[in-house]
Amino acid sequence: MTRVDNNYYYNIGGHYICLRQSDDASVDDIPSLLPSFQSFSCAAPDDQLLFTLTLTRLRPVDDGSLVRDFDTGNGHTAVYQLPDGGYQYIVRDIFGHNCCLLICRDNFSHCQCTLRGNPVMRTFGLNNALMLIYAFAGISRQTMLIHASCIAYGGKAFPFFAKSGTGKSTHTSLWLAHIEGTELLNDDNPIIRIMDDGQPYVYGSPWSGKTPCYRNRCLPLGALSQIERSSTNNLERLPVVKAFAALLPAFSSMKWDEKLYDGLCNALSRIMERVPVYSMHCRPDAEAAQVCHQTLSQL
Repeated sequence: MTRVDNNYYYNIGGHYICLRQSDDASVDDIPSLLPSFQSFSCAAPDDQLLFTLTLTRLRPVDDGSLVRDFDTGNGHTAVYQLPDGGYQYIVRDIFGHNCCLLICRDNFSHCQCTLRGNPVMRTFGLNNALMLIYAFAGISRQTMLIHASCIAYGGKAFPFFAKSGTGKSTHTSLWLAHIEGTELLNDDNPIIRIMDDGQPYVYGSPWSGKTPCYRNRCLPLGALSQIERSSTNNLERLPVVKAFAALLPAFSSMKWDEKLYDGLCNALSRIMERVPVYSMHCRPDAEAAQVCHQTLSQL
C-alpha cells in the first residue's frame, strides 16, 4: 500500500485520487477500511488529481437545503444543497445508522468527511463517500459510473444494465458458465470513460456490489445491453431515442444539478455515436447467453 505522509493515492479509471487524514481526525487505518482498493493503489502522481478527500472532524451544515433522501439498496443517503453551491451528504446504512458525513465543494475536487460507528459502519461510509465523489467529479472528465454487470470477451467489455433484481448478474453468470473465454470485469459499478479520441473504454472499479470483483483493467466498450425478462430470448438493437431513455437511469447523476446532468447527457450522446445499445429480452437460461453471444461476438 503506497503512503506518502498521511496521504494515500489510487488510480481508478485512469484518474488519480488522494485520501488524507487531518491532524484532528480520529485515526483510521485507511487501507483496512478499503480492502477493495488494494489493486488500485499507486504512488503519488505527477498528473492532476480528480479529487482529494480529507478525513477530518465535521459538523453538519445547518443551513443546507434537503434535495433528496434516496434508497441506495443497502442504505439511505440524504443530499443537501449548500449555500455556496457545494453539497452535503449523510450516508446511513440499512439499519439507519449515520456512517458518514460528507461535504463536497469546488465541483467535487475538494471534499471532507467524518466517519462514525464501528469498523463495519466506517467502511460502509467511506466506500459510499468515495463512490459518490467519483461519480460526480468524473462527469466533467467524460468519466461515469454505470450500474451494470460487465463481462470481458474477445478483447472488449460488454456491460449489461437493468433495474435492480431484473437479472443482469444472472445473465453475465450464464456467459461465464456457457461462453468460453468470458471473464467478469465488474458486477455492479464499472466505469465508462470517453478518451480524447472519442473512443469509450470500460474500467473495472473498487465498487462491485456483493460480488468481490475488483479488477484494475481497461478494455474498449463493445456494446451496452439492457436486460429485460421475457418468455423468449431475443436481442434487439435500440434506435437512438429509445437507447438514450434506456441508458440514462443506469448512470449515476443528480438530475437537479444542471451542469452535471448536461455533462452526462452529452457523454451518453458521444457513447451512442460509437457503440450500439441493445435490449436483451431473455429467460435465465443458457440459450440467452448463446443468443446474445451470436451478435456481440461479431462486433
